[in-house]
Amino acid sequence: MIRALWTAATGMEAQQLKIDVIANNLSNVNTTGFKRSRPDFQDLLYQTLRAPGTSAAEGRPLPAGIQVGHGTRTVDVQKIFTSGEFQQTQNELDVAIEGDGFFQVQLPDGETAYTRAGDLKRNAEGKLVTSTGNPILPEITLPTDTLNITIGSDGTVSITKPDQVKAEEIGTIQLARFINPSGLKTVGGNLYLPSTASGDPILGVPGREGFGTLAQGFLEMSNVNLVEEMVQMIVGQRAYEISSKVITTTDEMLQTINRTA
Repeated sequence: MIRALWTAATGMEAQQLKIDVIANNLSNVNTTGFKRSRPDFQDLLYQTLRAPGTSAAEGRPLPAGIQVGHGTRTVDVQKIFTSGEFQQTQNELDVAIEGDGFFQVQLPDGETAYTRAGDLKRNAEGKLVTSTGNPILPEITLPTDTLNITIGSDGTVSITKPDQVKAEEIGTIQLARFINPSGLKTVGGNLYLPSTASGDPILGVPGREGFGTLAQGFLEMSNVNLVEEMVQMIVGQRAYEISSKVITTTDEMLQTINRTA
């Protein structure tokens, strides 16, 4: 009886974490470049009451043993880096990555972070920065007399000035990619940091060597699927209820034993 109590408790804890992850996914359904998370679970140790293959009468092995599990645990909560839908904004500083890759961002402490959110801005110095003011790398500075900005699919940034017919190239947006993007460390603000699990960043030009291309005037939206998240929330809620029911049933059985003892 006691085993069932603790086993059911692990199930409730796992489903509570599942609901927590779903809540975060749903709250970021409109976050630019957001990637949904998914918890993965694994069964716990088993108590072997009779090992499989144990011999019975006349030396014949039994087809199955008796092993009782002790519940479940969370193995990881991984980011799913599938592409989100693309929304046309017609804003010349909105850029979406079509395919693999991350924008490089310089944090205030000098560290380089990575993001899929391409809602770029121009700060007071003319630098291209993220919505939180962090400049992208390599730095691109727009002259004060810039009229139009063109960002090519290969990352080339060109501008036109007054009384200028031909566009002037002022820089190139580089991308970074990782062997295992699910191993990136999420730090909030649509930013990721590399870890030993993700591997070191691989830098390159958009459209070459496996890197995605850039689409000016578009934003990559969240890849959260509302219908899927709602279904998973119902499944998690019902599993939580069933685990709590197991605890209630086990408690009633223990009460019966106590009354008859």
